[in-house]
Formats: sequence, C-alpha cells, structure tokens
Amino acid sequence: MMSAMLTLALLQQQPATTATPAAPARAAEAAKAVGDSAAGRPCQVTIDTVGHYGRQVEVRPGETNLFAGGGVRAHCQGTGSTLAADSVAWFAGVGRFDMLGGVQIRDTAITLDATTASYFLRQERLEAHRNVVAVSRATGSVLRGPNLTYYRAVRGVRDTVEMYATSRPTIDYRASPDSGEPYVIVGDRVRLKGSDRVWAGGSVTIDRSDLAAQGDSMMLDETAGLGVLVGKPEVRGKGPRSYRLLGRRIEFGLQGREVRLVKALGAGQATGADWRLTADTIHLRMDRRKLQQVFAWGDSSRPHAVSTLHTIQADSLALDLPDEALTEARAFRKALSTSNRDSTAHGGGGGGGDQDWIAGDTIVAHWRQPADSAAKRELDRLVARGKARALTHLRNERDSTRRAPSVNYTRGRVIDIALKGDRIDQVRALGPADGLHLEPLPPVDTTKARRPKRPGRAP
Repeated sequence: MMSAMLTLALLQQQPATTATPAAPARAAEAAKAVGDSAAGRPCQVTIDTVGHYGRQVEVRPGETNLFAGGGVRAHCQGTGSTLAADSVAWFAGVGRFDMLGGVQIRDTAITLDATTASYFLRQERLEAHRNVVAVSRATGSVLRGPNLTYYRAVRGVRDTVEMYATSRPTIDYRASPDSGEPYVIVGDRVRLKGSDRVWAGGSVTIDRSDLAAQGDSMMLDETAGLGVLVGKPEVRGKGPRSYRLLGRRIEFGLQGREVRLVKALGAGQATGADWRLTADTIHLRMDRRKLQQVFAWGDSSRPHAVSTLHTIQADSLALDLPDEALTEARAFRKALSTSNRDSTAHGGGGGGGDQDWIAGDTIVAHWRQPADSAAKRELDRLVARGKARALTHLRNERDSTRRAPSVNYTRGRVIDIALKGDRIDQVRALGPADGLHLEPLPPVDTTKARRPKRPGRAP
C-alpha cells in the first residue's frame, strides 16, 4: 500500500524551509528497501497538496518528525496508488506514519476508507480505526467494521496480503467484482489471507439468499475447495421447501465459491419439508443453489429417516430430492420401513393405528409427484429385495361393517407394495414366496334374539 518513500515525499516538500540536509538522503536510502505492492518496485510518493501548514521538528540529531494538515493529498509515481487525509504525522523514531480524519487509501490491492490510520513502515503494517471500509480490487469483497489491521505483501517480509479485524466486522465475500450476490460473513474476529482464505471466530454467521449458516468458528479455503463450521454448527436452506442440517462439525465442498456439498460429521440431523433424518454422517449435495440429494451412513447411529406416517432405516440411506422435492429413498443393508395407519383416515373403525412394515437387504421407496408442486407428496410404492418380509393390514373397501382389517405376513425374494393415499392397496411377492393371511371374525348378528330359559326345566 504505502512504503518508506512516504517519508521521503514529506521531507522533499520541506527542504526550501527547515529540512536538514541529511533528511532526504536518509529517506531515499530507506526507499530502496521497500517495493510497491503492485510489482515490487519502489513507490515514489509525491505530495500533491498540503492545505494549510507543514512543519518538521528535530527531536534529536538524525531524527526528525514531520507534521502537515489542512488536507493532504499524495500519490505514488508510476502507479495508481493514492492516499489522502485531513492531517498527517511522521514519527521517525518508531517509523510510524499517522493519518487523521477522512482517511482514503487507494492501492493496487485494496481501497480503504477510515477515520484514522497508522502505518508502521518497518513491519509493513497498517492499522485503521473507526468506520473502516476495505474493498478488494481483485474480487470486490468488502469488509466493514470498527477496525482493521492490514499486512502488505512485501518481498523479504511476507508473500501474501493478510488482514485482521475484531469487534464483529461484516464481510461481503465475492468471487469477482461482477459475481453477483455475495456471502455475508459476520464474526467477533476475522482473519483473511490473500483473496481465498478466511477464518472467523465467535458467533459466526454466513448468509445468502439461498442459505444461512452459523457456528462458533469458521474456516474457508477456496484453493482447497473446503469450508468448515465447528461449535454447534447449523446450516439452513431458504425458500418454500427449506432444509436444516446440524452436526458436531459441518464441512462445505466449494466449486467457484458455490456450495456443492454440505457434510454433517458426527450426530448429524437433517430436516426437510417432508422428512427428518438422523445419522452419524450426512451429506447434502447441492446444485443451482438447491438441495438435490441426501446421503447418510454410520455405525453408532444408523440412518433413520422419518416422514409424517412412514419411517425407513438401514446401514446407509440415499434420498433423491430434485430441486428440494422428495421423489425416492434407497436403503441398503438390514433395511426396515414402517408405516403408521392414521385411524381418522378410515372413519375411526377397528384396526386404526396398526403399523405396517417391510424389511429386506435393500428397500426402495417412491413418492408420487402431485400436479401442484406445493401439495404434500404421498408414498406410492415400497420394494424390498433380498430376504424380504412384510407385515401388512388390508381393509376390504366393500365391507360396510367397518370391522378390523385382515393381517398379511409375506416372505419372498422381492416384495412390492403399492399404496394409495398413504394406505396399502396391493402386496406382491416374487421368487420363492410364502406367508400367512388372517381374516377378522365376521361381525355378530345382533338381529337374532336368544330364547329365554323356562324356569324349573333343565336346559
């Protein structure tokens, strides 16, 4: 951003009055060791205007402080770097250049506005305070906050720009100046390195129109395509069919600063408009900023998906949700699906609340897609393969007595269950199959009155 040549520039404005003969020489010697942030060449700073006054004070032989006010404007010759402030002060003993009031710095890497700023030339460090706004020229990312510490990239000192901010700064994080909507990152403390790495700590939040995330700490490395949230992390999708993901640790897979994969590692919980899923590990695959697929597996906690009336669990699960609409679920190894029958859907007759289940090595569940995308999706079909078993309750729709449904236990290589309106309609078994079918007792005929016993006569 700036360099030790700034000292030379101020001293070069003074020789006609009170500058010591040795001052320009000392500043010129310091300038040779400092390169411009654009290409590593010396920055020849020229003071364009000093509004009202400028003076220098010799503290001791060989050490002179400089002061100027009333509006100071300067630029680096041969580059686009400029700086401006209401007043400036140079303290030679500590190598510090202060800018007070209306600070504006325009560098090849960033633009920075603040109320006050101090530049420590020996460490190539800038500290800005109050109403800080820093904009990356390369990406268009913006940092706003009460303070900022900026470390220049200088040969022999550091090879990458670094920034630190505290007191809950806000960052509009972009891929490029014309990349559209940014991620808005807020945290108690934020560190940025280069244009592709961010660390934040203390009640961190990340927001965009399609998602919101939070956690105690965050790390983002675009070069590795990885983001991490820890400390009660949570991710929520926004929109009419939103989702929510919890876990001990949440990781993001990034591609071009777009989130393509969200992982919950340890005690994962995912919730959608039509379902709820728990597992050790849960992966959400994203595309076009919408949830498309869910994968879950685990040892200590087997994946368990629950909808309004149905559940499915296995060693691993895969859910297809094109554009956040549930269409299919696949369960692998020791798969089990249950269905709770809603008694109110059958007029409150006998058998209400009975549970149907189907089990097998694998289970595939299909959901019917309604014409209205906003309508609730209904389970349409369940297919179990490999040592398949099923216990189902079937109601005879032609029976007006509302008696209990029949009970059907089936075994086979493949069992295919068709449903209508969340109720079992047909059960088919393929391959070697057997089973048991139980019909309810017929209703008692209450129209036939029993003959009364006559007294004194044996029956």
